Amino acid sequence: MESTPTDLARLQPDDISGFSVLKDAAASSLYGARGANGVILVVTKSGADGKTKFNFRAENSLSSNVQNFKLADNITYMKMANEAVLTRTLPGSKSAPQPYSQTKIDRTAAGWNPYLYPNNDWIKTLIKDYTLNQRFNMNMSGGGKVAQYYIAGTYNIDNGVLKNEALNAYDNNVKLKSYQVRSNVNVKLTPTTEGIVRTSGSFDDYQGPIGGGAGIFAQALASNPVLFPAIYPESALPLVKHPLFGNALIGSGNVFYNNPYASMVSGFQAYNTSTLNVQLEVKQDFNFITPGLTARVMGYTSRYSYFALNRQLFPFFYGANPVDAQGSNYTLSLLNEQSTPAPTEYLNYTPGERKANTTTYMEAAVNYNRTFSQKHAVGALLITTMRNYLTANGTDLQSSLPARNQGLSGRVTYGYDSRYLFEANFGYNGSERFAQNNRYGFFPSVGVAWNASNEKFFEPLRSVVSKLKFRATYGLVGNDQIGKPEDRFFYMANVNLNGAAQGGFGTDYSYNRPSVSISRYPNDAITWEKTKTTNLGMDLSLFNSLNLVVEAYQNHRSNILMTRSYIPSTMGLSAAIQANVGEAESKGIDVSLDYNQNFGKVWLQARGTFTYATSKLLVNEEPNYGADLAYLSKVGNSLGQNYGYIAERLFVDDEEVRNSPRQAFGTGLDPVRGGDIKYRDVNGDGIISPLDIVPLGLPTTPEIVYGFGLSAGYKNFDISGFFQGSARSSFWIDPTKITPFAFGTDPNKPLNYQNGLLQSIADNYWSEDNRNMQAFWPRLSSTVNSNNIQVSNWWMRNGSFLRLKTVELGYNVSGKWINKFGIGSLRIYSNATNLFVKSSFTMWDPEQGSNGLGYPLQRVYNFGVNVQF
Repeated sequence: MESTPTDLARLQPDDISGFSVLKDAAASSLYGARGANGVILVVTKSGADGKTKFNFRAENSLSSNVQNFKLADNITYMKMANEAVLTRTLPGSKSAPQPYSQTKIDRTAAGWNPYLYPNNDWIKTLIKDYTLNQRFNMNMSGGGKVAQYYIAGTYNIDNGVLKNEALNAYDNNVKLKSYQVRSNVNVKLTPTTEGIVRTSGSFDDYQGPIGGGAGIFAQALASNPVLFPAIYPESALPLVKHPLFGNALIGSGNVFYNNPYASMVSGFQAYNTSTLNVQLEVKQDFNFITPGLTARVMGYTSRYSYFALNRQLFPFFYGANPVDAQGSNYTLSLLNEQSTPAPTEYLNYTPGERKANTTTYMEAAVNYNRTFSQKHAVGALLITTMRNYLTANGTDLQSSLPARNQGLSGRVTYGYDSRYLFEANFGYNGSERFAQNNRYGFFPSVGVAWNASNEKFFEPLRSVVSKLKFRATYGLVGNDQIGKPEDRFFYMANVNLNGAAQGGFGTDYSYNRPSVSISRYPNDAITWEKTKTTNLGMDLSLFNSLNLVVEAYQNHRSNILMTRSYIPSTMGLSAAIQANVGEAESKGIDVSLDYNQNFGKVWLQARGTFTYATSKLLVNEEPNYGADLAYLSKVGNSLGQNYGYIAERLFVDDEEVRNSPRQAFGTGLDPVRGGDIKYRDVNGDGIISPLDIVPLGLPTTPEIVYGFGLSAGYKNFDISGFFQGSARSSFWIDPTKITPFAFGTDPNKPLNYQNGLLQSIADNYWSEDNRNMQAFWPRLSSTVNSNNIQVSNWWMRNGSFLRLKTVELGYNVSGKWINKFGIGSLRIYSNATNLFVKSSFTMWDPEQGSNGLGYPLQRVYNFGVNVQF
């Protein structure tokens, strides 16, 4: 059955019998267009003839954030907020009022009444130190000569680390309950016929804060920490039954600041998902016709549904008014009684998104495998597939139609004496996306291998080199998943005859008619994206304990769909024209090494993997740049290459700004000043413009990924550890989202979000007193400075890291006493994940990259027990 990456990630290890990764064209050709980018095959467990066996696993884990971003203390916040106003005041101009008086700063520092002089740590207010999660799995397997079965069920509870409000009768913390069931039944219908029924279901019940857990973490930075408390005590208004959230008005308007605690606890969002898969397969052995001939027919249907809802109240906001000069007592006043929407004490209901879809798949195959004269192994396979996908969420006629693919694939293999191996494959695939003249594609591949260790001359070496195999494949792979989803049928025009009303006719110009708009012109020439794949490999085993696998590959991708850039606007076209004109290549090497050895009562296993992969754009739809602007071309760069300005340093002062190439990003009200980022004038025209944009850094996807681990055991004890890492990647800090004191820095969030101050900015920023030209943060500003947020190497960081991913300690209980309870085996274990990471980047966890303000990675300490009986 076809699965999404999410489904694969959540597949229970208890249910997996084995898996394999198919990367080269020869291996993946049988899967048609679906195998264009490789195939991951996962085989789930089946029953076996014998007594019923039960397996039960239970785990309880403690989970906490690996690393929270650090906020500066609030006294520093207020002082720097005042400085941000003063430092941007132009010479000869009157300064805007400072947002915080010295009295407020002093009284906050002295710890006066925190409800009159708030001093919030939003991270501590919103986030718990840890949470507990549980996972349970039980499966049973067995059967007889006629039928065998494997039945499994899983129940997981994953909780978030968000706090709740005691006055609320609901839970706003993240909670995901997952249920999974699986049943695989094999039935011997006749001595030569086997029927297999596989069913599985996955069901999720989610509840969490409105906007999601990641949004709450972002609000911890995007909220003013000193203007109001998160909540006032119940004793302030004992007759009031709702939470007394703090807030304040922004300026003289009627817009309130964002109170992240109120946002987090004022309701919840929920969703439920259901995925049901049913597969039927029949296998027939035709040995009575000719030995080695078999056939099978398989079909499955997958049904998915999703619905969501929000239940939200609108919080009551209060402000504190001092009643004495000492600031020790206060009264509360309701601030938003006349607001729209008005505050409420009850949860409303807002329906969310509904989704439903179904996938139907059919497959039939005939297979032949036979060995002649004990040396000549001959094989052949012919397989045909059909796939149909239908969604209930189509928004127009095109998206409401079933999506269909079909294909015919074949393979012929020959092996001589287990030494020389050959195979030839083909795929003949059809896609609905292309015109009739390009609808079907033929994609052949070939492969050869030599088992050198099976040669007679190799016999003296077999005690040392137990296996040596060389292999090579070459083939062509087709991909029809190109372009945008709305461009489903490239050969058909997409014309809207009911566009916006246009014109104004008649005596009073009030008569108009719907306009006609075109979003796609028909193009019969668009066809399959094609990839020529070359793969070389070597399998080496030494002393029957050390195994080395080395693979090198090169892919040349052509017919990449691109938007044409040479078509002038004077043609009057209202939609972009696309064509298969792009070319790119990727190449890399994969190495895996594992070692297994027993030393008496001690056993040892070690494993390491290393992948290095690069890519290059060979043909791109772009202007024909001259020699002086050749650096603007993307040809020759990585497909994941980023582009931006070269930041040389920060300007020393305003005089240097006036004597440097003009940087047109600053506005008249906020011009470029000393302490702002200075960019390089690459083309020397005296103006910093898009003509100065160059390739920056490395791709955001790591070019090197590696891992290594060690497992050891003594008698009933075992211990293991695994490291993983990546190298040769870059990521970018988003300066807009972390600009201190600025409002509305995230276009996807409300404008009343005012940024806090990260400790890393407070520790290292340019100021009149510290004109550090290499400071992390440029000259302060109370608004987003357009000059300093340009994509440049100033915000580029090294994405490399090495992480201790997992450590596990286990003990297998043995002895006669467990047999008395009918227990076959009992394993007790404890493990931990994400224990530490080594990286040059310390603002947040480097694995989060540019998403460091989102929901953090979790460090998990887990205890479990596995019982078989």
